Amino acid sequence: MNCRVAIMIFSLLLTPTVIFGQFIENGHLVTDLRNNISWLRCTVGQNWNIENKVCEGKIVKLNHEEISYAIEQASEQLGGVWRLPNLEELLSILCETCEPPKINQKYFPGMSREAYWTKTQNFFNRKMFWSVNFLTGHKYSRFFHYQKLPVLLVQDR
Repeated sequence: MNCRVAIMIFSLLLTPTVIFGQFIENGHLVTDLRNNISWLRCTVGQNWNIENKVCEGKIVKLNHEEISYAIEQASEQLGGVWRLPNLEELLSILCETCEPPKINQKYFPGMSREAYWTKTQNFFNRKMFWSVNFLTGHKYSRFFHYQKLPVLLVQDR
């Protein structure tokens, strides 16, 4: 009997632990434990209001050339190396059970209910990039680099 209890305890210790929370708030940043990255909480063009814990200001829609400039500015002003998220990273912050926008407003307040850019190109048509639509929760690959969409930025931890 003691042997069975010992085996059961040992097997529980070897079972991977479940992370109950994917995100940790830290001011204007959200740490994403699943992807090992940090997100800016606000869409490009908005600013984080520390007191009210909301994103304020007008969302700026950018094309890929303008995104390069925004990334350069974010890296200079905030430190670190900022970038556009890939498709998997942006999909991972979707909240399927949330009302539009399909994202947890606690961590990402003020998100627009539309498609956001990723850096992932369409494999079959390199002129198009993938986006994630926070109104529907779907991904699309129908936007060209010169079109303008909202942007969230990330940096590796």
